[in-house]
Amino acid sequence: SKMVSSPTVITRMQAIMQKEMVREFLAEFMSTYVMMVFGLGSVAHMVLGGKLGSFLGVNLGFGFGVTMGVHMAGNISGAHMNAALTFTNCALGRMSWKKFPVYILGQFLGSFLAAATIYCLFYTAIIEFSGGRLTVTGPKATASIFATYLPDHSTLWRGFLDEVLVTGLLQLCLFAITDKENNPALQGTQALVIGILVVVIGISLGMNTGYAMNPSRDLPPRFFTYIAGWGIQVFRARDWWWVPVVAPFLGAYLGGIIYLVFIGSTITRRPHILEDSMMSEDRRIPVLPKTMPNPATTSPLTPVSVSPTVRTVAPLSDPILLEQ
Repeated sequence: SKMVSSPTVITRMQAIMQKEMVREFLAEFMSTYVMMVFGLGSVAHMVLGGKLGSFLGVNLGFGFGVTMGVHMAGNISGAHMNAALTFTNCALGRMSWKKFPVYILGQFLGSFLAAATIYCLFYTAIIEFSGGRLTVTGPKATASIFATYLPDHSTLWRGFLDEVLVTGLLQLCLFAITDKENNPALQGTQALVIGILVVVIGISLGMNTGYAMNPSRDLPPRFFTYIAGWGIQVFRARDWWWVPVVAPFLGAYLGGIIYLVFIGSTITRRPHILEDSMMSEDRRIPVLPKTMPNPATTSPLTPVSVSPTVRTVAPLSDPILLEQ
């Protein structure tokens, strides 16, 4: 106990926690965990709870779960909570590739732990509903609480295209919401608006594939069900498991490029006209620095913080989500 309480150990732990990569890992871990607990819990209500749950409830649970996740990590890691969004940010030069495995590991661990949490919380309801048999298909299937499965009316490639489209729309709208040169969400409302985006995708396009839109949302809980008693069938059912892993990467990348080409390139990047600061003894008006960041090399989504006397560019990621 003396070792644990010694100032050097505590100081060393604090120093480790302050490292940028560690902070970003913990931010992605916590935000994804929060988002997934709310999201999966809402699915459990729909599957197990009868009148206590609904598909609208699932959309609200995931949407506002995303909102809470963005509040949890938005100014630390950007709160991606989604491997496809992290990939797109790296591929488009908005963040370093060396951060990619750090973000993915945080997201996957948070998602896996959220699935374990929901399994423990709803275990007795799952057993009562299913009669003790953990099945992937059929009227008493419960695997769908944790991961998405292709419905009978759809084909594999239709499902693939569906996931590409919905993830593309997600990334397209995220770039719009956070683009300070266009018409972004008001400062402080980004988390809520991103949550509304996830809700509207779910209520309009969610029924075909469960709008996974996110490898970090689908694969870790699916792996949890594999080891928790549902077995290998969670990977074999209609050969679907790989689609929510692969299709969102393609969709998010295409959505990002489409925004940058069709919208971003049409925005006139006018140089800001600066006036001399007006100073008095009781009042100071902050003025932008004379040297503005080059729009060609700086993301239009880079947040800018303002104090009464200075304005600085903070090297943060885009504040974004991601979802079921």
